[in-house]
Amino acid sequence: MAKRFQALIEGALQRRYLRQWARVARLAERQDAATLKAYRSRARQLRRQLDKVIHIAEGRLTLPLIGSNAFRRPMGSDWGYRPQLWRGPLGRPGMAAVETRATFGDEITVFHDCAVSELTLRQIRNTREADLAPFGLRMDVFRFDGSFLSLAIDLPPDAAAGLTRRHLVRVETIIELEKPLEIFARLNVRHGPNTEQIVRELPLHEQDVFVDFDLAYTNLNEKRVDRVWLDLIFEGPEMNQIILRDLALSRRPRAEL
Repeated sequence: MAKRFQALIEGALQRRYLRQWARVARLAERQDAATLKAYRSRARQLRRQLDKVIHIAEGRLTLPLIGSNAFRRPMGSDWGYRPQLWRGPLGRPGMAAVETRATFGDEITVFHDCAVSELTLRQIRNTREADLAPFGLRMDVFRFDGSFLSLAIDLPPDAAAGLTRRHLVRVETIIELEKPLEIFARLNVRHGPNTEQIVRELPLHEQDVFVDFDLAYTNLNEKRVDRVWLDLIFEGPEMNQIILRDLALSRRPRAEL
């Protein structure tokens, strides 16, 4: 009952406030300069707060919902993960002239050897019907005088927990390119002083872009696995816009032969 009464009061106050500003708008043409300055100042303060509310509401109510970790996982998967950048808003949504070893969020580190960086990164909101990830990553590369560009994506400790040579690790992504280029995914598994690395080229020409890493062909010491991370390596990225709409990882035990 109290909430209903409060809603009625708030509704009445809002209607009154709207009528006041409608009257100000009607009379604005006939007001003197001093009065107009006062109204302009008040209107700007109000607009800042309204824009903030609209921005937050659109971000939270636009599909897919923020925080979503929903994605297709192969049958039998015992672990799955969508990194932070594709799941929720970052505190710093964009970077320009990105230097090597710069971090973007808590999980992504950029590596390159450019003398002058003309690379920008920006987190974008996904709104397409086909998107499952709430956010995406847009990378704009202009002049590129280096020999390599990669993104290192740290994975949480549970990616390493229970990882064995029987596992297949899948990386699935949605990528848009301004012009064609080659992108390689490298899975890194550290076990003690050693690191196993498996490299696969992403099949960008196919409808479903994913690769599987088979750990059976590694020399993995299962008892000493302590860290897993993924590198995305971009070949010839100059003058290109690359949008990673989604990135998700999963693992499953391989079938017994």
